[in-house]
Amino acid sequence: MVRKMNAELSKLAEIDDALKDKETAHLMIDLNKVLSRNTVDGLDIEAEETEEGVNVRIIVNKGAVIEKELHLCFGITHERALQKINMDIEIKDGGKISLLSHCIFPKAEKIKHIMEANVHVGKKAEYSYAEKHIHNFDGGIEVYSKTKVKVEEKGKFKTDFELIKGRVGLLNIDYEAEGGKESVIELMTKANGIKDDVIKIKEIGYLTGERARGYLASRIAVRQNAKAEVYNKMVATAPYARGHVDCKEIIQDNGVATAVPIIEVKHPKAHITHEAAIGSVDTKQLETLMARGLSEEEAVELIIGGLLS
Repeated sequence: MVRKMNAELSKLAEIDDALKDKETAHLMIDLNKVLSRNTVDGLDIEAEETEEGVNVRIIVNKGAVIEKELHLCFGITHERALQKINMDIEIKDGGKISLLSHCIFPKAEKIKHIMEANVHVGKKAEYSYAEKHIHNFDGGIEVYSKTKVKVEEKGKFKTDFELIKGRVGLLNIDYEAEGGKESVIELMTKANGIKDDVIKIKEIGYLTGERARGYLASRIAVRQNAKAEVYNKMVATAPYARGHVDCKEIIQDNGVATAVPIIEVKHPKAHITHEAAIGSVDTKQLETLMARGLSEEEAVELIIGGLLS
């Protein structure tokens, strides 16, 4: 049974080769079972199974550079279930790592996935996290993701969320990141809602160190009866801190989109900008694509695909 679940999740995530590579670290979980795990020099991965999920601790040792992406796969092959993943991630001074995480729910009728994470990026350390979701098309999934991030001097933090297949269902993302002196924090969220999907995004960045930089971005599309609420806030309290908030949403049919960009500057030498745009598909783009032989539906899909790419 474990091998069957492992094969199903790895096939959907297209990570078979990574799982076979002894020089590539990985962790694969189905509900509350650890199916497979591999670590490499400089990296510690701990996983404790609980009644409803797994507690995960990832540590990159001081000065360690993990050359190949760490592959995480959090899946639920059941139709109805609750999964709680608690993650504690520590990138020690000078450490560097990139994570590619797949969250896979192929049979969801009534699935709730709850992720709570704490991330600490040390001095001159780098952490990049790409989270890709694969859902079914029935919309029976609720995703709650809450993350707190602390980035030390000259550290770099980057995260990118993307739904690459299936319906959103309910998506609730809550990120809070703080950047110290000369640090960089970058957050990007992309989602495409249809039918009665609900998308809620909350991202807050605090630039507390001198010359800290921050970027919060959202790319959202809602069609039919889908709804989206995006709340982006950037706060600068240190000299020469620089930040930008950027939210773009496309609505079609009876979709409803809300954007709340907030910028707060508490030092005269800090600077933050923002841009928010909500509207239907650009008419000129639509006409140009249709003039080249695409149907209106095909043209809309192409434009939305470009927004979310």
